[in-house]
Amino acid sequence: MKKIICKKEYDTETATLIKKHVCGFYGDPAGYEEILFQTPGGLYFLYVQGGETSPYPKEDILRLAKAKVNEWLDTH
Repeated sequence: MKKIICKKEYDTETATLIKKHVCGFYGDPAGYEEILFQTPGGLYFLYVQGGETSPYPKEDILRLAKAKVNEWLDTH
């Protein structure tokens, strides 16, 4: 998936996967996954998707500030 946010490109095809967090199981309406990526330029983002009652009912890309990366890694 590719998304432009604030004139910067975030692309799961060209970024490096750092860590994947899965909550629930495949087909679980409340289940979801968050995948942390780093772009070649050093930016971080989460690729998220989940079931219809999850926090991420639609596939999306969310940018993540460097200051929040370690916090996310520590909790996942």
